[in-house]
Amino acid sequence: MHSRKHGKSGSKKPVKKINPKWLIYDKDEVVKLMNKLAKEGKTSSEIGIVLRDQYGIPDVRYFGLRVTKVTGQRKEVPEDMYNLIRDAVNLHKHMDASRKDNKAKHGLELLEAKIRRLGKYYARTGKLPRDWKYSLDKAKLLVK
Repeated sequence: MHSRKHGKSGSKKPVKKINPKWLIYDKDEVVKLMNKLAKEGKTSSEIGIVLRDQYGIPDVRYFGLRVTKVTGQRKEVPEDMYNLIRDAVNLHKHMDASRKDNKAKHGLELLEAKIRRLGKYYARTGKLPRDWKYSLDKAKLLVK
């Protein structure tokens, strides 16, 4: 969106209804694995990566599951937005130390614009309160 290039067209993974031959786990075992990984302190994206790479489970949605619903890891803000907010807070700390870094200043503007756009979307879909607004003070409290 913010670059001079056209970018790659994104697409969704096709839903595969066939049973993969290498998949040796059933739904109950996958739920137990997700809960075990959640107790170890892994985030939902880390749980998905571990299940894919170490256990050969391509996607938990194949079983009709969602990681955040099974593990109960619902946070104040969604994980992707939390990561953006954490980056913005770190970039603000950098800007306090080096005021003349114009490239970082521009990057911070783009990052905060992305956070606001994503916040509008999540407020519209009900994952955030309707009156949710991004502010640096709230972001610093959230990241701590």
